[in-house]
Amino acid sequence: MPPALQPPLRDPDALRRTGWALGALLVLWPLLLIAEFNPADLFDARNLAVMGGFLGQFLPPNLSGDFLALVLKATIETLAMATAGIALAMLLAVPLGLALTHSLSVSRIGPGPDQGLGEFLRVLARFALLILRGVPELVWALLLVRAFGLGPAAGVLAIALTYGGMLGKVYSEILESGDTRPARVLLESGGGRLMAFFYGLLPGAGQELASYTIYRWECAVRASVIMGFVGAGGLGQLMDQSMKMLNGGEVSTILIVFLLLVLLADAISVFLRRLLA
Repeated sequence: MPPALQPPLRDPDALRRTGWALGALLVLWPLLLIAEFNPADLFDARNLAVMGGFLGQFLPPNLSGDFLALVLKATIETLAMATAGIALAMLLAVPLGLALTHSLSVSRIGPGPDQGLGEFLRVLARFALLILRGVPELVWALLLVRAFGLGPAAGVLAIALTYGGMLGKVYSEILESGDTRPARVLLESGGGRLMAFFYGLLPGAGQELASYTIYRWECAVRASVIMGFVGAGGLGQLMDQSMKMLNGGEVSTILIVFLLLVLLADAISVFLRRLLA
């Protein structure tokens, strides 16, 4: 190839990318200072000795039959809490998410007598989802524990409320980001919103919707463990008891089980993706 026809070796966007990187650094640096983030503290000799002693208590894991029976019971309780919470969250998220999806609005095919009412309902749905996801599940759990007492019921409702808001918002965004032309054709042909959803939007977005739901179920498992520290039961409550007793072997066993649960959620996500492909 003649020298004049050879492509330039220099990246034409290098200067712009460098500028963006420097701008991000200028914004991030004061934020790190405000947060008092100092990675050098991790490598301080005294801190390394403390962390080494703490991690050394985790070995070997406690594999006694009595404790494994307690772990199994707590694991089932954690899975039940997360699964029931996600199921209730979907009952909140699906109608609110569909109400928020502009692609399912009849007004998008032309003005009508109920156009103002539809916009008002979408504003209400958006506000409801904002409130639900705006309060962390741990705060909901602290409030609900006072109402229901110690146990999984508070954790289930806390997950349902917060994750209902998250799922509804993301469901709407997934449906809007795909190909909405089939739904529009169905609406223009006289079909209802549910028909437009099931036959126009769901076939193209089903895989992504299922994957995100499984991801949120995985997050719900983690959240249920954290909420166990405030009395919601499950693995978190068992871990809290073990940490208070300074029993590192029991804590490491619970962490291993928790990692296995995350692997289970990932395997379910892969299976559903292949099933819906």
